Parts: sequence; structure tokens; C-alpha cells
Amino acid sequence: MLEPTLKAFFADCQARTETTLERLLPAGDTPPLRLHQAMRYAVLGGGKRIRPTLAYAAAQAVGIEPQRVDTAAAALEMIHAYSLVHDDLPAMDDDDLRRGRPSCHKAFDEATAILVGDALQTLAFHALASDPEFPGDATVRVAMIENLARASGSIGMAGGQALDLESEGRELDLVMLENIHIHKTGALIRASVNMAALAQPGLPTEQAEGLDHYAKCIGLAFQIQDDLLDVEGETAVIGKQSGADAAHHKATYPSLMGIGPAHEAADDLVKDALHSLSVFGDSADPLRWIARYIVDRDR
Repeated sequence: MLEPTLKAFFADCQARTETTLERLLPAGDTPPLRLHQAMRYAVLGGGKRIRPTLAYAAAQAVGIEPQRVDTAAAALEMIHAYSLVHDDLPAMDDDDLRRGRPSCHKAFDEATAILVGDALQTLAFHALASDPEFPGDATVRVAMIENLARASGSIGMAGGQALDLESEGRELDLVMLENIHIHKTGALIRASVNMAALAQPGLPTEQAEGLDHYAKCIGLAFQIQDDLLDVEGETAVIGKQSGADAAHHKATYPSLMGIGPAHEAADDLVKDALHSLSVFGDSADPLRWIARYIVDRDR
């Protein structure tokens, strides 16, 4: 359960994200109707909006107004939503449930779901390149596009998914598992924080490095908690099928370390993340709240 202060911060960030997504997504009555309706279903169908919230929290930490990262926050959520749509496909993780509703390919069809992912990915970069309400200059736009592209591609999220698929049914050690998740989950979380830092040119090096290390730590902690929820969570609470990792014979932190040590590992990562924020004052409190929430959440 969210603490009241964090709950209010999340609610504000979620509202900003929804408003920007509504503005940037094609309307459901715009041809091709089925594709645009499916895109809206995938993106506007709930979700915690952790990545946009991290962008807003990092923006507050470095002293910039939230409107300077609205477009980046929406772009991050589009990339995240596209990855979920594709991950759920039968050829990938084969999940029928997402955010408590039928996965996109179940609500529509597999071909539409593939196109949804394609369209959301390109829309994210189009928004960063051309959104007239994005206040950053060309240098900031290009830096954000480069950062998000790297985090999303073959040396980031897509590469991590490829490694994850290759690992099914194989014995992995913790180093190999960490390498998968640094890319599959951690890269986009890291980009969420770093894109906000890019919106503040001239940020002191120790602050930029502190934010980056924070993001790396919580990215891995987030995945460990996800693995734990797959074992300990209930389908109705976590919004997707529990036990899916075991059903796919996937190596996870609980399966390699045990449940107790996995919880300890996540807690240690959060402590490391919090220490990396020591170069900031109270402005980084939302980042601190989110770090603790990541290992306390139940979905």
C-alpha cells in the first residue's frame, strides 16, 4: 500500500501522464479504427505509470518544472506499453492477462497486437521529435531520443527480452540472470531517470552520476520484486497470471537464491539506491519514496 504522501505524488504524475497520452495518441475514431482503438486499449488501460513517475520525480530532484518532462514521460509509457503488448504474444511470454484485463492480442487479435507495438514505438519517438508542447530545444530532444532508443533497442530492452527467451529451460547463474534483467527491465527504468536529467543541461556530474546509479539499483530491485510477486502474489492482485515464470521454466531470483535471500537482495539494492541520492536534499524525496515502494508493492 502506498504511503499518503507518495500516493498523492503518484496520483499527480499519473494524471499528467494520462493527459499527455490522451493528447498524443490518435483518437479511437481515426482510421485505421481497429489499430487506433487497440493502441488506446494498450496504453490507457491502467497501470502504475512507474516510469513516467520516475521521470517526474527526477525532474523535481534536479529542480525543473514537471511540464518539461511531460512528453518524455508519455514517450516512456508508450515504449513500456508496446513492450508489454509484444511480451504477452504467444511467441513470446504467452500471457492472456495484463493489468487485470485480457491482453491486447486477446482483446483484439495477434496481428493487431503486433502492429500496436510497432505503432506505439514509432509514436514515442515522433512525440519527442516534434511535439510542439515539449519545451526542450533541439539539443535536448536529440539527447532524449538517443537515450530512449538505446534503452529500447538490441543493447537495451529488446536485447534483454531476446536473452530472456533464449534462457527458457536453461540453467542460469545469478550473473547471467542479472545481465538479462539489467537490459530487459532495468534499461527503461534507467532511461526514465536519465531523460529527466537531460532536461536540465549543465547538471553537476555528481548529481547525474548519483541519479544514474540510483536508477540502475532500483531497476534490478524492481525485477527481483516482480519475480517474488510471481511466486507470492495472487493473480487478482497483481493483475497477471501468477506462477507464469515457473510454467515457462524460467530462472528467477527466488528460484536461484531462495525467497528470503531474494527479498534481502532487493532491500540491499534499495539501500544502495538511497545512498546514491545523498548528493541531493529534500527535492529527491519522491525518488526515495519510490525506491522503498518498489520492494514493498504487492502488484
